[in-house]
Amino acid sequence: MAEDEAEWAVWLAAAQRGDRQAYAALLAAALPWLRRRARGRWPQSSAADIEDIVQDTLLALHRSLDLYEPPRPVAPFLFGILKLRGADFRRQHRRHAVRQTNLDDVPVTSLALTTYPEQEAALDHATMRTAMQLLSPRDQEILDMLKLKELSLHEGAAQSGLSITALKVGTFRAIKRLRRAMGVDDAQ
Repeated sequence: MAEDEAEWAVWLAAAQRGDRQAYAALLAAALPWLRRRARGRWPQSSAADIEDIVQDTLLALHRSLDLYEPPRPVAPFLFGILKLRGADFRRQHRRHAVRQTNLDDVPVTSLALTTYPEQEAALDHATMRTAMQLLSPRDQEILDMLKLKELSLHEGAAQSGLSITALKVGTFRAIKRLRRAMGVDDAQ
C-alpha cells in the first residue's frame, strides 16, 4: 500500500483540480481496497450490505473531495469516510430491521400475505375515481380539496365559502357516500 499511497495522493490532488482521468484511476484503485476494508471491519454483514457501504463511501468521497489536504496520506482519509458511512448504514439498517419481516421467512400459505376484496376495492385508485364521478359536484369539490389536495380546514373553508363546521359535516357525508358508491360496507 505504501507505494500505492503516493500515487493515490497524486490522483486525489489532481481530482480536486478537476482531472477526471485521475479521479477515475483513484476510484478504480480504491474500490477493491475499500471492499476489503469493509469486509474486514464488518465480517457479519452480507455481500449486498458491504457493497452498499462501499458505494455510500464513494458518494461521500465525491462530496468530500475538497476536504482532503494533499500532503496527508489518502488511506486514513478514505478509511475515515468508510468507518463513518458504514456506522451510519448499519445503524439505519438495525433501526429498520426491527420493523421488517423477511418474506422468505413467511410461508406462502400464511394469512398475513392474503388480501381481501374490501381492502383491494378501498385501495384501488381507479375504483375511487369512478365512484367519485357518481357523487354530487359539491361532494367532489370537498373531497378534492381536503383529501386529494390535502388543504387544511381553514384553506378549504376560504376556498369553498363554507364554514369550518359545514365543511367537516360535508366531508363526513361525502366520504360516506363515496364508500357506498365504491361498494364498501360502513359496518366494518
